[in-house]
Amino acid sequence: MFPLKDTIPSNKFPFITVSIIIINLVIFFYELSLGQNLEIFIQNFGVIPAKFTTFWKENPTQITGLIITPFSSIFLHGGWMHVISNMWYLWIFGDNIEDRTGHFRFFIFYILCGLIANATHIVTNAGSNIPTIGASGAVAGVMGAYFLLFPRSKITTLFFLVIFIQIVRIPAIFFLGIWIVLQIISGTLSMGLDSPTGGVAWWAHIGGFFCGLLLILFFKKHQK
Repeated sequence: MFPLKDTIPSNKFPFITVSIIIINLVIFFYELSLGQNLEIFIQNFGVIPAKFTTFWKENPTQITGLIITPFSSIFLHGGWMHVISNMWYLWIFGDNIEDRTGHFRFFIFYILCGLIANATHIVTNAGSNIPTIGASGAVAGVMGAYFLLFPRSKITTLFFLVIFIQIVRIPAIFFLGIWIVLQIISGTLSMGLDSPTGGVAWWAHIGGFFCGLLLILFFKKHQK
């Protein structure tokens, strides 16, 4: 299933949401321009769990270079579908959360969700030498916040049923509930697996979602 839109319009222009989308797209086009140097770029700015779990005994001085990667990786993507899907989900769910938090607090909220999502990925994939990139953990945090604040919102959703395609409107609580359950199932099944070609960072999604679910309680503005 793929979300097309929600039924709750934003009250103010989602300045931060749009800015984050633009920044991600600009950086993605920069990645495309790197050619053969892209792999080195991803190695330097993506999150590699094994480096975090071994730096203290192998090379303690490399911690300076590692500190930036949980942040920088949030703005990197591995392909067109990767960046488009993440930015589309952010566009659908981000404006309403930005409404409820305010612009500046939404940016802090988004970054924190991304950082905690990366921390979750490091803990659950401690031995992995595969660089992880993408905004999906931060976006998952936005989805977690939406799940809590707008459960009765309707999500116009594109369903793919084998050869049939159908558009339906379902409550956000069901759409997002199904989404996180699928992440948990996939994350559980992936435990202990370390594909040499990489894969989906399921636990980053899970960590981001539940981080957003919790942090939004502190970041949302109190309604009068």
